[in-house]
Amino acid sequence: MQFTRSIAAKIYGLAGFLLLLTIVLSAYMLFEARQTEREMNAVLTLHMPLADSITKVNEYGLRRRLAFERWFGALNSNRPNAEVIAEASANYAAFTAKLNGEFAVAQRLIDAFPPDLPGSERIEETGTALQHIAATYPAMNARQRQVLDLQLAGANERANELLNVLNDQQSAVLGQREALRVGVDAMVMAVADDISRRQRQVLWLTLMATASAVLLGLLVAAIITGRLIRPMRSLMTAMHQVQGGDLERQIPVQSRDEVGELTQSFNELIKELRDKEKLRRTFGKYIDPRVLEQVMLEPDAGGIAGERRVMTVLFADLVGFTGLSERLTPSRMVALLNRHFGLQAQAVHDHRGIVDKFIGDALMAFWGPPFVPDDVHAVSACRAALSQRDALATLRGEIAEITGLRTGAPEIDLRIGICSGEVVVGNIGSEKIRSYTVIGDTVNLASRIEGTNRIYGTHILIGEETARMLDSSFELREIDLINVKGKSEPARIFELLGDHDAVAVDVLRLRDDYALALAAYRNRDWDTAERMFGGCIRLRPQDRASMLMLERTGMLRINPPPADWAGVWHMEEK
Repeated sequence: MQFTRSIAAKIYGLAGFLLLLTIVLSAYMLFEARQTEREMNAVLTLHMPLADSITKVNEYGLRRRLAFERWFGALNSNRPNAEVIAEASANYAAFTAKLNGEFAVAQRLIDAFPPDLPGSERIEETGTALQHIAATYPAMNARQRQVLDLQLAGANERANELLNVLNDQQSAVLGQREALRVGVDAMVMAVADDISRRQRQVLWLTLMATASAVLLGLLVAAIITGRLIRPMRSLMTAMHQVQGGDLERQIPVQSRDEVGELTQSFNELIKELRDKEKLRRTFGKYIDPRVLEQVMLEPDAGGIAGERRVMTVLFADLVGFTGLSERLTPSRMVALLNRHFGLQAQAVHDHRGIVDKFIGDALMAFWGPPFVPDDVHAVSACRAALSQRDALATLRGEIAEITGLRTGAPEIDLRIGICSGEVVVGNIGSEKIRSYTVIGDTVNLASRIEGTNRIYGTHILIGEETARMLDSSFELREIDLINVKGKSEPARIFELLGDHDAVAVDVLRLRDDYALALAAYRNRDWDTAERMFGGCIRLRPQDRASMLMLERTGMLRINPPPADWAGVWHMEEK
């Protein structure tokens, strides 16, 4: 009897211990499930709405800028269209109001964040950045109004000067808005990490309780196995599959107890991870994956100071877009720019280039280590330029469908400038906002060379160092020896005619005759230079470079240059 009571005491003692253990474990799991549910609710009611609000801020900011540019472009026209001006003015006011309203919505969401949620330590930084962006807009509004007033008053030169300053300010604001996106993403990551930590903690404690129960009695172990182990194993299997990249895994909820709640929370977490992965792919469109993988994530990547390297830089500007944009709605304007930049960026990517930034309707790209070897970056850039020229032909064929202008659409063209030389490359910027980019005289010279196309009527101009690094598969024409504005050393510029096998015979003959004329010009043999440049014009009447050089020859004949003149022409405009 004593044995029976002893066994009974042990059984009741074991049962009481298991009951207490079950109560404690259930309470802990319930607490964790509630906490997880609270955090998931915060993601749905605060984090995601804040991300959506910041997305709207970006959208309204872009549309507001486009409305201003259309307004300014309409005023800059020889015959301003009152309807276009009225529409642009109305859109500008409407999107300004929406932007201000969205600033208020985002700020309310930030103010509503509980201080004890994971990621809340970043809220203050996000709020500060949001307030800073919002604070820049009154000054930006005033400057935009000043530009428009100057344009209306006929002070075009002053208006354009202020517009350049305004464009820099708007680019800075765009970078700040992107920083807000990064901050929101960091908050979502913090919540996901906290939920994952809680689930791992619940998992291990549950496994320990299960192991103890198995040692204390088969019956209790069977119950615990039936109630906990099987569902937890399903969770473990699902977690391993998630670790392997499977974000489509869902576990059926088979009970209404804490395990069921944990399973539901796991399913909701997987859903949030899918949304996060979609968000990550979206952010991948804002930076070249090669920069992200090979530079930004490398432990030994260059810091803010960067390093000096010899690289090739390209600038490409769309000609005729301003006149075309005056006739387009903002949505069609954005569609046209997106298609243009898509074609141009693809041409750069196909030849291993890095698209650095989009500037209005222009594009900047660069080639060099570690993305392209030292001995081929100039060749790759020139190949990309020829592909960009082909991409423009594709865009011309689609412009009627994109813009809806079946007849009378203005002609568009592309000017490209390429320069090779030493640049500073690295993560350049502030402590909070950085960009992997290149800076230096080579970058500035590439930009100047691109603009020089307008003077000589060319489409692709390259610098002397780029020409020196090319192989015989390209055909070039030396255009001139110039001093660009802002530089004291002369730069020899060449026109990239095309591949060796693709350039027409008459173009090659023009190139050779032009070279002879240019030599006579530099030797002050004005008679021979005039005769040869005239022959070039007869060979190709639309060659603006020959016409320009013929005009200069006549000017220098009347007003001879000084004795130390070396054939350098000083450019008065950028």
